[in-house]
Amino acid sequence: MTDALLTIPCTTIKGEQKTLADFAGKAVLVVNTASKCGFTPQYKGLEELWQTYRDQGLVVLGFPCNQFGKQEPGDEGAISEFCELNYGVSFPLFKKIEVNGEGTHPLFVQLKKRAPGLLGSQGIKWNFTKFLIDREGRLVKRFAPTTKPQDLTREIEALLK
Repeated sequence: MTDALLTIPCTTIKGEQKTLADFAGKAVLVVNTASKCGFTPQYKGLEELWQTYRDQGLVVLGFPCNQFGKQEPGDEGAISEFCELNYGVSFPLFKKIEVNGEGTHPLFVQLKKRAPGLLGSQGIKWNFTKFLIDREGRLVKRFAPTTKPQDLTREIEALLK
């Protein structure tokens, strides 16, 4: 039986349909992002993780969200341009989604259910919440927005061995 987490359709910022199954055999770091947040400089750290570990099997996936302080007001073109120009982001970005409430994207419904945070399985507290998934598609750990990307290296390296 295929894990539901791996088959949830997601649309890239360029309009392509993907699922986590498209990244089979890789460790995946899923992050809800925003361009006008105090944590936005984490884009630099996420890009560094991507550059350092992608050849070893890590993929970073960014999911922009405007639910926290309206800190992601732009459309997909503006988001993509901002990330590339300001942080050199080259890891895959997806269309803007909701991570809380009735309109929660199905991927985040599953991620929150499997790794509840401070707000339980119903809530993401803020932008830059991170979910680490192993090469077999199992959710390993959830990280708070305050956890810097460079602080994930030990967990990432353990999954890539």
